[in-house]
Amino acid sequence: MSTSNVLPPFHLAFPVRDLAEARAFYGDLLGCPEGRSSDQWIDFNFHGHQIVAHLSPEECGSTQTSSVDDHNVPVRHFGAVLEMPVWEALAAKLQAAGTKFVIEPYIRFKGEPGEQATMFFMDPSGNALEFKSFKDLGSLFAK
Repeated sequence: MSTSNVLPPFHLAFPVRDLAEARAFYGDLLGCPEGRSSDQWIDFNFHGHQIVAHLSPEECGSTQTSSVDDHNVPVRHFGAVLEMPVWEALAAKLQAAGTKFVIEPYIRFKGEPGEQATMFFMDPSGNALEFKSFKDLGSLFAK
């Protein structure tokens, strides 16, 4: 574990069925700057973290869910914890773009430790994403 107060960026590789779709979704819709790429993969700057979309159509899709706060949450998902104004702007942008949400933007665990805004949606390849924002970021790991 690092003793620095700066969080190291994480790296996540995931499958996509089409690189042009991934560019449009992660680059254009989500606003993630593109890094290196080839005809098999694309790096994106995902809020300071490196995610890599790998062309692998046979690996796409996930259907398992788990019940959380009376919602069926996709078990396999990734995302980012954003500041509330950034989360609200992203939710509005996604709604304006006609995004089909798995779980519409809402406040989860109201009045409890870990109160948070959350939303879930799928990328074009069936990868589930969650973006959240905490009322108090200090409660990120609260029990």
